Amino acid sequence: MTVSAYQTNGTRLHSLVLRITTVWAILGGFLLLAVVAINVASVIRAATVSKTFSGDFELTEVGVAIAAFSFLPYCQIAGHNVTADIFTARASRFWISLFAFVSALVAFGFGSLLLWRTWLGMIDMATYDSTTAILQIPLAWGFGACLFSLGLLAVAAAVTAREEFLKMMRGRY
Repeated sequence: MTVSAYQTNGTRLHSLVLRITTVWAILGGFLLLAVVAINVASVIRAATVSKTFSGDFELTEVGVAIAAFSFLPYCQIAGHNVTADIFTARASRFWISLFAFVSALVAFGFGSLLLWRTWLGMIDMATYDSTTAILQIPLAWGFGACLFSLGLLAVAAAVTAREEFLKMMRGRY
């Protein structure tokens, strides 16, 4: 596993956010493993006794959504988002830092927008007692976990933007 510049050159705030987002992403990974285990068990059960577990697809939908959202803040703060290096291969360090700053601002904007809209969606789900069809899992629960991830994403993007801006101002790109 390689260590990015973000993981070695950050401030104390960066280190704190990195630790929190790492733990959150690991928990999301364990949730994803649990979803896979449920699906494997359901397939084995279907093959042996011709019955699946009731609501296995509901657990998959909610679990995968929560897990996917849990990885976003870590990818932002650790600098592991997908990039198009073909555009930056010949760029100077300053331009790469500027692109990182702008992308952090975009991530902050999208994270904040999604946080707001997901919050409103969660309120609707809770107001109307929306649940999954078979297991009757309240949909607001899944929204709550996703909200936490989006909040962490906004914080991670703000920290990343701040650090990239300071690097450009100090000439340490």
